[in-house]
Amino acid sequence: MKPQVEIYDTTLRDGAQGEGINFSAVDKLRIADKLDAFGVHYIEGGWPGSNPKDMEFFKQAARRKWKNAQIAAFSMTRRKGMAVENDDLMRLILEAKTPVVCIVGKTWLLHVTEVLRAKPDENLAMIGDTIRYLKDRGKKVIYDAEHSFDGFADEPEYALATWQAAEKAGADCIVLCDTNGGRLPREIAKVTSLAKSRLNCAVGIHTHNDCGFGVANAIAGIEAGATQVQGTINGYGERTGNCNLISVIPTLELKMGLKCLPAKSLPKLKELSEFVNEVANMRHDVRAPWVGQTAFAHKGGMHVHAIDRVARSYEHINPEAVGNFRRVLVSDMSGRTNILMKAKELGFKLAPDAPETREITSRVKELESQGYEYEAAEASLALLIRAALDHNPELLFTVETYHVSMRRDQKESICEATVRVRVGEEVAHTVAEGDGPVNALDGALRRALVKFFPKLKNIELTDYKVRIINGTTGTAAKTRVLITSSDGKREWGTVGVSENIIEASLQALVDSMEYALLKK
Repeated sequence: MKPQVEIYDTTLRDGAQGEGINFSAVDKLRIADKLDAFGVHYIEGGWPGSNPKDMEFFKQAARRKWKNAQIAAFSMTRRKGMAVENDDLMRLILEAKTPVVCIVGKTWLLHVTEVLRAKPDENLAMIGDTIRYLKDRGKKVIYDAEHSFDGFADEPEYALATWQAAEKAGADCIVLCDTNGGRLPREIAKVTSLAKSRLNCAVGIHTHNDCGFGVANAIAGIEAGATQVQGTINGYGERTGNCNLISVIPTLELKMGLKCLPAKSLPKLKELSEFVNEVANMRHDVRAPWVGQTAFAHKGGMHVHAIDRVARSYEHINPEAVGNFRRVLVSDMSGRTNILMKAKELGFKLAPDAPETREITSRVKELESQGYEYEAAEASLALLIRAALDHNPELLFTVETYHVSMRRDQKESICEATVRVRVGEEVAHTVAEGDGPVNALDGALRRALVKFFPKLKNIELTDYKVRIINGTTGTAAKTRVLITSSDGKREWGTVGVSENIIEASLQALVDSMEYALLKK
């Protein structure tokens, strides 16, 4: 089925201009493969000649067969005072061997006269010459009209003349760009609607997020008639970023009923978002709309009670439609429904009116008032529920004593931890060094336990977070420690709270080890 809106991805070019983003040629190819499988229509690989990585990408891309996407190379109009056939930019973009080229040109008279230092008519000629030259060589040409909305606000007739020059030269699509990201949705809609009425070729929209309107402005442009949307995965880009395709795509498909991707793609949206973050070495945004960890997380007791009966009462879509899932959070704001649903999620069976359910709810509220937090420490919560249901079962092991010290030599500081652990009738007394007190304590505890529980060899601490709970008491303040552990297949979080950061860390470490040893 022909898409009603084309998706043009510029993560590898515009997105790579974002602070902290640095893709290798291999990174670009991996992301392009993922985007192609996902079903986007255009993948902009970069600017030929701008750096060796982009040229290597285009060299490798030309050898591959792409299932869904067309690879696009990006460049600018010919330079002023130069014949188009003599401009090295044209040679480089042709050497990229892409079926599609995207050319950026000036719309705003301010840029023409003050930045390019060119005459208005010469800019029109630069646009027309470049597009005709590339069309004559068999390329599909997308024209990015830079600063379309700022230019139109200052000199509407000149802005329109630049678009018409591109259309006359044969541009397949003219993309209106809110390059500075400063326009409001109503302005985007007004100008896009006018462009549609004065042009016969396809019109696209390219927005930035400087005012937080990147996605809203793209949607406004599409509602006004644009049939191509340009953006990046996770909104990477210059300054505050580009229009986020991860938000635009499900909005088009699920809210507006506009077809833009193969039917099988949307449930892979979260996977795509996280894949690109991983390749870019960026943290996942837990609050990202649609795909974030908290996008379908419910905490308030009233909310949880409602979704337990009718999910759509507090969820705008089925989370699985975009590859996400529902999460029920447990905190001091929780009701019994939170506990029941969370227990079920963790593998426990609780009856609504059982005394254990009331006990667990009360205990969670009590501990949270002391500074514990179970939203990111589900393993500690599972142990709490297990203790209530089994009526305080015998512990697999007990830490009887521990000691942490630090010594300093001329070159470095060395932390050392000693732990005495009891397992049944046996006792293990071990010592370990580490990069810090917690690392040393983790090593000593693991060394003590591994001879009793060999499976702990595969457990590693992957994240460690500290939060001061009541900062007004200075160095005597309570500290909350959250630890994330992994066995290579799954991850779990545990929590500890104490005025002593080492004690809080030990609580979380002990919970982590104990959870790892549970059969279920």
